[in-house]
Amino acid sequence: MRTDPRTLDELPTPSLVVERSLFDANVAAMAAAWPGSSLRPHVKAFKSSAIARILAAAGHEGFCAATVREMEGLAAAGLGHDLLLANEVLDASRLGRLVDAGHRVTVAVDSDATVAAAAAGGVREVLVDVNVGLARCGCDPSDAGRLADTARAAGLEVRGVMGYEGHLMMVDADAKAAGVKASMELLIQAHSEVGGDVVSGGGTGTFAVNRWVTELQAGSYCLLDTDYARLDSPFEIAVSVLATVISVTGGRWAVADAGLKAFGMDHGPPSWPGGEVMFVSDEHTTLLDPDRTLAVGDRVRLLPGHLDPTVARHQCFWVVDGDDVIDRWPIDLRHW
Repeated sequence: MRTDPRTLDELPTPSLVVERSLFDANVAAMAAAWPGSSLRPHVKAFKSSAIARILAAAGHEGFCAATVREMEGLAAAGLGHDLLLANEVLDASRLGRLVDAGHRVTVAVDSDATVAAAAAGGVREVLVDVNVGLARCGCDPSDAGRLADTARAAGLEVRGVMGYEGHLMMVDADAKAAGVKASMELLIQAHSEVGGDVVSGGGTGTFAVNRWVTELQAGSYCLLDTDYARLDSPFEIAVSVLATVISVTGGRWAVADAGLKAFGMDHGPPSWPGGEVMFVSDEHTTLLDPDRTLAVGDRVRLLPGHLDPTVARHQCFWVVDGDDVIDRWPIDLRHW
């Protein structure tokens, strides 16, 4: 009869592993800076209703998401108190069904077409998404007031505005402070034309300097990755991919059984705290091991460069306390 793994050595590889003590410290650090409803955790980073429940218990009961599937999963998990799809959609019918089921659903709009889609799909509340410098979604700040009027004429309640300064997450501190100020001035000016109680935006990379928003959309902070770890912040990397060394026969390297299919690589390859990653292929990561410190069967922890797409490649987090496996959190909010 199969039993759940009790130690790291019993986990199949590759496995996505969370160090619970570091996770808890990250959650506490963000809650101290952005308590209660001032933080709207973004589930796109971790895609797990189990993590969302922990954040709700810490006082953050409203969530934002990037996909309809994430919204549906949160609602099914009993976390539909206040859900924001921080993204545009042209078919809002699945969101409308959540509204009909009694969940509070808000969707971002940045055009007449997305306003019409929200109304046709049965969504009742929107935020006007404003472009504050990132070359992605968002209306021109000067058009925000008109778009809000269009939404109200369509029978929608306009809760306020949102704007994401994603282009500033990884810049140096001085440029970040100035850039966030300039971006948020655009958002606040748009808000003066739009109205409503909500100014939503920001993220893990700007949590310390964005004090213009009424709610911060951060999600990566609770697990982190090597890209965000380059910043000066109180958060630490709590997640890793556990892999097994399967070959040391080639020379001054060792090969582990986690590759491109286990990591999001758009922010660079994973890191190995024990040394250097040479390259990553489909099912393998090759580690530089000139002193032959690794043997076949050894376990290594590889740190992802980009959290969100790494999480989307796995079915669960294995939660550990040192070498002990203490929990399993399903990654149940994947897909679209």
